[in-house]
Amino acid sequence: MTPARWEQATPACFWLDRNERPEPRSPIEEDLQVDLVVVGGGLTGLWTGLQALERNPGQTVVLVEATRIAENASGRNGGFCAASLTHGDPNGRARWPNDMPALRSLGKKNLREIKETIQRHNIHCDLEASGQLDLAVAPWQAKDLRNEYALLQQEGEDVSFLDRDAIREEISSPLALAGLLDATGQVMVDPARLAWGLAAAFESLGGIIAEQSPVLALRKSAVGINVVTSSGTVNASRVVVATSAFPSLVKRTKGSVVPVYDYVLMTEPLSDQQYKEIGWQHRRGIGDAGNQFHYLRLTADNRILFGGYEAVYRFNQKVRASYDQDPKIFSLLEQHFDAMFPSLRNVNFSHRWGGAIDTSTRFAASLQRSHNNRVITVNGFTGLGVGASRFFANAALDLLNGEENEVTRLSMIRHHAIPFPPEPIRFFGITATRHAIARADTNEGKRGLWLRFLDRLGLGFDS
Repeated sequence: MTPARWEQATPACFWLDRNERPEPRSPIEEDLQVDLVVVGGGLTGLWTGLQALERNPGQTVVLVEATRIAENASGRNGGFCAASLTHGDPNGRARWPNDMPALRSLGKKNLREIKETIQRHNIHCDLEASGQLDLAVAPWQAKDLRNEYALLQQEGEDVSFLDRDAIREEISSPLALAGLLDATGQVMVDPARLAWGLAAAFESLGGIIAEQSPVLALRKSAVGINVVTSSGTVNASRVVVATSAFPSLVKRTKGSVVPVYDYVLMTEPLSDQQYKEIGWQHRRGIGDAGNQFHYLRLTADNRILFGGYEAVYRFNQKVRASYDQDPKIFSLLEQHFDAMFPSLRNVNFSHRWGGAIDTSTRFAASLQRSHNNRVITVNGFTGLGVGASRFFANAALDLLNGEENEVTRLSMIRHHAIPFPPEPIRFFGITATRHAIARADTNEGKRGLWLRFLDRLGLGFDS
């Protein structure tokens, strides 16, 4: 029996599996006294450190990372860098309707400043102004996209609805029925190269990065916070914790996120003929419009990244390297890829991987203060953190500085997400929600009693 194509792929993240990956940095080797400690070497932590030094070049900032820079979610995602701060307009409209004009404006400003930072620091991350295309692959999804288009037009947003003929100008797939295009609301990046570039920029301004330095505890001291690592203690006036889906260092933030595993296949580079056959001429970043959705994009060398659909939560919110590979889901993704692109059934996959997403009940990040407002915890991006990480890092610094401004007055900044319930209620609740979401997709998107109940409570589960 011929093995599935995914089985021949390297079981590693494509973005991280390259010789250009920086050599590991040294761990904390002695006790230090600094102004700011950032815990976590993903995009949120890196943006925090860089912006802190750009605001105040004279301060001392140390970033500590348990493993390596961008080892987890920040280096394993699809590289969709969106303007949205709310995990899409429908989610923002439902949760923060009064703040949506400001949130849209701030999101566009944030995306613009991300591009300016990349240019200013000469970060080579294959930035591509692709725009964002939501793709309908079922009639009910086309109807939903048309309704969303009408709402966005009323709100003054520059978007386009693409009918069945128009969508063929964007992508040639038998599944493509319609689309909603935001031509300026998203750029594509190589997420690992972005993180490595931010790390280099942070160090160029005097920041210190310590890898292989897991934080064991945060403890109040006479003059600040002791950040206790496995190899030394850093005393800081202020701390930002950005540890994504990993167990909380701050008691009050326990349960604010759960680790949801997401999986990806990456093809080998397409030939010129193969690329021509799929008609992806504008190279948009694409997400289909199902509740269980796929996301897909082209890389700089014309590989296709194809991921999503299943969002897997395992009992008691474990994060383990062994979960990075899931044969059942890779097999499902291969089937879905072949349905999307029948002409590419002979294209092989070069890499397969998974990783944990820090999922919150509101689908967007939260900031929580602790330790007499000397510590800010940032997490809960729920899969759209590449762009939003910079905004929330900036907001965390505003809160640490005690600033009163447009950002700190936002409801989504002043209030954090409702935590998930404890186990085993958490596991059974998430499992029931996953099944309900799958049923909705087979029932023309109609949300059943369980999902409507969660909607009324303002709770959710997504990736």
